[in-house]
Amino acid sequence: MRRPLLIFTVLTFGLSWAVVLPLWFGGGLGSPLMTVLGGLMMFTPSVGVLGVWAVSRTPFRQWARQTGLTFGKRKGRTAVLMLTAWLGVPLLTFLALGISAAVGLVSLDVDHLSLLRAAWRARGVEAPADLSTVAITQIVIAVVAGPVLNAIPALGEEWGWRGWLVPRLVSTNGMLAGLLLSGFVWGLWHAPLTLLGYNYPRLGSWAALVFIGFCVLLGVVMGWLRLRTGSVWPGVVAHASVNAIAAVALLLGDAAAPPNELLAGITGVVGWVLLALLGAALLRFYPVRPEPVGPVAPAEPVS
Repeated sequence: MRRPLLIFTVLTFGLSWAVVLPLWFGGGLGSPLMTVLGGLMMFTPSVGVLGVWAVSRTPFRQWARQTGLTFGKRKGRTAVLMLTAWLGVPLLTFLALGISAAVGLVSLDVDHLSLLRAAWRARGVEAPADLSTVAITQIVIAVVAGPVLNAIPALGEEWGWRGWLVPRLVSTNGMLAGLLLSGFVWGLWHAPLTLLGYNYPRLGSWAALVFIGFCVLLGVVMGWLRLRTGSVWPGVVAHASVNAIAAVALLLGDAAAPPNELLAGITGVVGWVLLALLGAALLRFYPVRPEPVGPVAPAEPVS
């Protein structure tokens, strides 16, 4: 039956466009509504899951287990991978930034923090004299508190993409193809924002295509976390941490030569290579098996 997949897709994609459409008619990414509407958009995959649940008539406790809302059968493993994601995402992010600087793809200004100072001025606020303390504080908050502060909106996405969609695509298309396809769908869903230049502002509408590539590679790692634990929570932590730390790390750049997000950092080519290597290593050395999708979504080919 294709009905569950159709319901999920129509609700998730249709509502994402409906929520963000006001930005297209006024202000774009610079609209004062951007933060609110972007946050609301993150909950549309969960609405898609609830739509499928509403027609499945599955008891919610069973549905919660099937879609990864619990901590899985091995709660200790889930807890360890949550902590690994909490610490690992910032490490990977700063590793990508360091490699980018080492190969000449980004110019860092850790002494004067000119790009961070420029960001303050762009908001109409004079930067404090001691920017080093500010930078350290921002990084610490992003690393320590970011996964907590961003957890709820991240769950809004993760329950749909990794909780519901990944097991179904993997069970019908195979492990690697299913993970890659889930990342492609995830990246495509961002189009209402990425077509406006979100995440890669210098690319304009081409940002939509580039961001799909990033989501495909990150989606392999996130999907592995879901299948390895039977839970969405390690992915929630990883997703929330990426959202918290990625932009903060780039503020260590030089205002005279701002970082090119297409090349440098976790969202750039360097980050893509690291994510590809990490995903390949996880699948090779810690293989996972497709989860049974249960009676709500029998195996079916995905076109």
